[in-house]
Amino acid sequence: MVLEFLKRGVSGMPEAKASATGRVMAWAGTGRVAWSPRDTVSLTRTGFQGNPVGYRSVTLIAEAAAALPVICQDAERRYDMHPVLGLLARPNAGQGRSALMEALYAQLMLSGNGYVEAVAPEPGMPAELHVLRSDRMRLIPGVDGWPVAYEYTVGAKTHRFAPELICHIRNFHPQDDHYGLAPLQAAATAIDVHNAASRWSKSLLDNAARPSGAIVYRGVDGAGGMSQEQFDRLQEEMEAHHQGARNAGRPMLLEGGLDWKPMGFSPSDMEFQKTKEAAAREIALAFGVPPMLLGIPGDATYANYAEANRAFYRLTVLPLAAKVLAQLAHWLSGFAGEVVDLRPDLDQVPALSSERDAQWRRVAEAAFLTQAEKRSMLGLPKLAEDA
Repeated sequence: MVLEFLKRGVSGMPEAKASATGRVMAWAGTGRVAWSPRDTVSLTRTGFQGNPVGYRSVTLIAEAAAALPVICQDAERRYDMHPVLGLLARPNAGQGRSALMEALYAQLMLSGNGYVEAVAPEPGMPAELHVLRSDRMRLIPGVDGWPVAYEYTVGAKTHRFAPELICHIRNFHPQDDHYGLAPLQAAATAIDVHNAASRWSKSLLDNAARPSGAIVYRGVDGAGGMSQEQFDRLQEEMEAHHQGARNAGRPMLLEGGLDWKPMGFSPSDMEFQKTKEAAAREIALAFGVPPMLLGIPGDATYANYAEANRAFYRLTVLPLAAKVLAQLAHWLSGFAGEVVDLRPDLDQVPALSSERDAQWRRVAEAAFLTQAEKRSMLGLPKLAEDA
């Protein structure tokens, strides 16, 4: 009897599909917190708030990607009005679509992770969407490696979200199963070099804006060194009358025994500025922003600004936007009860107008293609008569 009962219990268990490696990733136990490998707060402070190249790179990408027009369609038609489009147009009372998406893209650049919360008081489409700070969120993996909850901590208070209420978008990380790798992390060394060079320049400005020279005391009639009183008086006069921007260029009157020896930049000082510019280019490279768009000198990769702008959209903005919108579409389709696709509208991107015109011309002139095939090549849904 016991054996028959056990056999019935085993055969009646529901079949669950999961990755074979999920148990290996979460081997340490159920409910273990997977911490982010880098301190997002410190990186944001030094690389975004404290570095102009990092700040401009993140802002440029986030603003460009958030400004892209969004298309909502399924396999049969493109929607002018849809609940998903309506939710994205006004995701919450304090933000529009551009503000919400800009925050989401910026979080991805700064931490490698983006979290969108769905406020769903009842079944159906969420009432609101909110982007949550990545440094406050932690993922709780289950025994199969998939998240069983998300915890959001502010001060001493922690709120636990069900996994279906959070859309977690992350960059690829080769050594982390749960969190993404931020461009800011890849650029961390270059940011340190650039910030150190800026501090060096600030110190140089504090010391009369240049390594001006030295006052040499030769003595008068065989007298010894300067007395403490003479030294203090000379130092006070230098600080009061010959240092700072206000006194730039003022002539110096020296008494007997004092001689002025001008000094210039050493070869190492001259190379320091080149090191700073090289670090700035490395930061821009990590984010995928052409240095020309950031005003960094010494970069001649692109023939003109328009070419650099087109490469910026093709290589950085569009791949990022396509990935984020595809994951949002999959997540929101679960609430809507139907499969929809979100993608950027390439026809309305000014930087790509020349490429788009050439593509439309080639497709229009291809007489061997049917109307349905042409629409498919241009990424357009089928017409009603072609369905």
